[in-house]
Amino acid sequence: MTDTIRIAVAQTAITTDPATNGAAIHDAMRSAADQGARLVHFAEGALSGYAGADKPYYTGWDIDWAPVTEALHRTAALAAELGVWVAVGGNHRLTGGHRPHNSLWVIDDRGEPVDRYDKRLLSYAEVTGLYTPGDHVCAFEVDGFRFGCLICIEVNFPELWIEQRAAGVDCVLFSTYSEDPVFETIVRAHAAMHGYWVSIALPAQCAHVTPSAVIGPHGHPLRHARAGGSDVICVDLDRTDPALDVALHKAPAWRATARAGEVYAARRVTDPRSAGRTVL
Repeated sequence: MTDTIRIAVAQTAITTDPATNGAAIHDAMRSAADQGARLVHFAEGALSGYAGADKPYYTGWDIDWAPVTEALHRTAALAAELGVWVAVGGNHRLTGGHRPHNSLWVIDDRGEPVDRYDKRLLSYAEVTGLYTPGDHVCAFEVDGFRFGCLICIEVNFPELWIEQRAAGVDCVLFSTYSEDPVFETIVRAHAAMHGYWVSIALPAQCAHVTPSAVIGPHGHPLRHARAGGSDVICVDLDRTDPALDVALHKAPAWRATARAGEVYAARRVTDPRSAGRTVL
């Protein structure tokens, strides 16, 4: 197991044209690889476009899937060429008249798809008219680091972030297409409570409000992308960083002990001043 891994967060402009999106994704992948990144993380809908505000005409089955598929295959081929892993957002086609998933495709450094995360807890608009909800947790390993995936409004459901801790992830890849600045505040709390890194990937057009970032397991930002336009930032996740010792090692161990409860049960006492809760 290695102690460090370099990841990249790509803040690309997202359009309704998969070919245009793909070109931006490929430029970002090359930049990340040049900086030594092993994994490149992209926003919700980065490849296909997002069905909501970015595709106002969308009804669930009128997407031209050919350019989406072509852009995805080109992305996989480039991942193999550059030797990097990719987690990239987009619409995943289902069969018949079923609406697609809102997904993160996970592609390894050989260009092979190893998993796909399908957003499970959708917004009202998504579940009633845009997407089919997913049904599984996605966690995968790169160079001894375990990564999990969550998407957009799933930031608001603490049980999903507890689930990530239970799955043993070191870093959550959180992709969104949102201009709500409170998302980063909530993410920072999740990171600090559970002691993992969180990568936040947003589109370039949202960055003027809340740019992409990597949050440390202590809940503090390690680096932000620029607040306007496209950008690629690289951050080393380092298990040996002294500044993260409490957050990574001491706090999680103590919280596990606290949740188990024995340390408290052994120290409780029978005392009238404890039992009499209305006694001043």
